[in-house]
Amino acid sequence: MTRSFHHIACKSDKLAATLDSATGTTALLIVSGGNEIRSGAHSGMAGLALRISEQGFPVLRYDRRGIGESSGDNQGFLGSADEIAAAAEFLRQEQPQITSVVAFGNCDAATALALFGPDAGINGYILANPWVIESRVVPDETQPTMSSAAIRSRYWDRIKNPRTIVDLLSGKIDFGKLLKGLKQATRSEENSALSLQLRKALSGLEANTRILLAKRDTTARAFLAAWNSADFAQVRDKVTITVEPLDSASHSFADKAAREWLTEKLLEALRAA
Repeated sequence: MTRSFHHIACKSDKLAATLDSATGTTALLIVSGGNEIRSGAHSGMAGLALRISEQGFPVLRYDRRGIGESSGDNQGFLGSADEIAAAAEFLRQEQPQITSVVAFGNCDAATALALFGPDAGINGYILANPWVIESRVVPDETQPTMSSAAIRSRYWDRIKNPRTIVDLLSGKIDFGKLLKGLKQATRSEENSALSLQLRKALSGLEANTRILLAKRDTTARAFLAAWNSADFAQVRDKVTITVEPLDSASHSFADKAAREWLTEKLLEALRAA
């Protein structure tokens, strides 16, 4: 395994990229979510790439245009089709033994991959906590707008915890805020336009697709609400799509157990490709 640094042509711009080369014929393309640089929070993606490449699979990471060391303007995840295509093409050129590229993305990167992966020639997908929330808040901020379903799930977790009653009686929990939250949880809502766009993309994917969910994460809960709705009924029947939950609240799979689980799921998908 050798780690090298590159610049990938993307229209008139350059994407800063890191390649962990290996001899395997299946490669992993990591697409960063939000405005995160390719190394990931606390170098999480860099560590993940190392673990995967040590098992014989080449791994490429890159900064989206306008992010990190890449040039150009940041057009957000909905404007990232050119980056995904350029990175996939570069990966095949640099590792000519490759016959299959599996792509992994978390949060809005997962949604971007479902939308734009087919045109980039992606052969398999690992989509973690896909982003379906439409609001004025970008996905990597700390206080995104929560869906009613996510609020209901969150409060149900609290109600099941005996400690909640103790905290209510002791005044540690503001009863007024709790009632306000429960009122928000009772709102009925339709699936967002973005979730319906994602549904259409998923329905068109022919490659094997794994959807990984940290099921106590707000983003994952919002996706699950859409996934379990009538709008997604036909997509749920696709045999090429599997949903695999982890009992975790870590959106980025940052703790040791979640990190190991994510690594193993990626290796399973790469070995099966």
